[in-house]
Amino acid sequence: MKQIPLLLLALLIAVGCAKFNSELQAQTGAKPLLAVTDTITLFSNGYVYPEDQYDSYGSIFSEGLVSWKDSSGFTRVFFYPQSTGSISVSIRLKAPKNANTLKIRLDSSGTIYNVVVNKTSDYITLNVGNFHISSSRYHCLEIKAATKNGYLPNVQAVIITSSLGLKYNRSQYRGAPATHLSYPVPHDSAIAWFYNEIYVPTGADPLYSYYMVNGFGDGYFGIQVNSPTERRVLFSIWSNFNTDNPSQIPADYAVTLVKKGSDITSNPFGNEGSGGQSYLKFPWKTGNTYKLLVHAEAAGTHTIYTGYFYAPETGSWKLIAQWNKSKTNGKLLGGLYSFVENFSENGNDYFKARYGNQWVRTVNGNWIELNKAAFTTTAGESVHQRYDIGAGLENNFFYMYSGGFKEAGNSVGQSYQRPTTGTPPAVNLATLPTN
Repeated sequence: MKQIPLLLLALLIAVGCAKFNSELQAQTGAKPLLAVTDTITLFSNGYVYPEDQYDSYGSIFSEGLVSWKDSSGFTRVFFYPQSTGSISVSIRLKAPKNANTLKIRLDSSGTIYNVVVNKTSDYITLNVGNFHISSSRYHCLEIKAATKNGYLPNVQAVIITSSLGLKYNRSQYRGAPATHLSYPVPHDSAIAWFYNEIYVPTGADPLYSYYMVNGFGDGYFGIQVNSPTERRVLFSIWSNFNTDNPSQIPADYAVTLVKKGSDITSNPFGNEGSGGQSYLKFPWKTGNTYKLLVHAEAAGTHTIYTGYFYAPETGSWKLIAQWNKSKTNGKLLGGLYSFVENFSENGNDYFKARYGNQWVRTVNGNWIELNKAAFTTTAGESVHQRYDIGAGLENNFFYMYSGGFKEAGNSVGQSYQRPTTGTPPAVNLATLPTN
């Protein structure tokens, strides 16, 4: 048989491979993935456990895990593969104080690899081993101490080589992304009242959560977890003056407190725009449904905003505060929405709330039920690469969740529609408290 020249043979092989790949893509709808090496930093993707984070458990800064001394503390590094298969793992670290041995495993179970780390003041990369990914969801590599010899290594990153199309956070944001539900209102409606209800499920109320219920163009109103011993009901109004420093607000742009209820703290706020805030320290509970009501009234070129809160524990409405906002041209309520926010760096925690029975009342006294909501988030490929976000319907309420590396999915921009009740809220506006 006549020999085929090597160049021609190589060409035939290349054409055959290309044909195979194109046929594979046609059958599966997916392009074959090539092996890629990803450096997954602890700064963006690592979290120290247990979560009370004693200093000796280590802390994570821009350079990674440092000051790790207590061997009972450990770190998890999260990533999100798009398919299943094998991953090859290395770890980048240094040990300027002592030699130690680390043990590393996938998802807190299964094969454990021991990695000996000799004393070194420079960052080095050490091989860990191979793991099998059996499902396309968030996974973690768990880093623990196998020995206890003074300070444990400073860990900067895990390095994964795979063809699984890994996704992971590349931003500087360690908190969970904010998620929002926007409620469309008929454009010709002059809205004076906005009513909404919230229910936070058990186990979805970690520290530094803000479940904002009644949001509008000039302010927001919701419930927070501020510390292990303190929870708040917060009602805030922004000034129209563009600054993060409330002391810079000119007098003609002021947001002025008109009155407030008993036990309410009021003060200026900044760092996210500026204005006036008022809050009630209140130990709200998961599993309870709370009701929030905002009123807007035109006062010349100003608008008077009032917030009321109803707790089943008390069985009555409470005035939070009334604020006078200048330079509004007498605008009423618009841009109605809710959000779930993590206002610290504990993005490994899970945040979730249900929102339901939304109603507005026009200046003419007509109640309108809002049973549609559109889902958005601050997460995105160019800004904050987190995928553990979502929304939907649950028990005839809208819900949103964020963080925790539990669930991934949900189309941003998707709209939802809850069943209507047809029954306006049973609140007597004429008898709401005035102090």
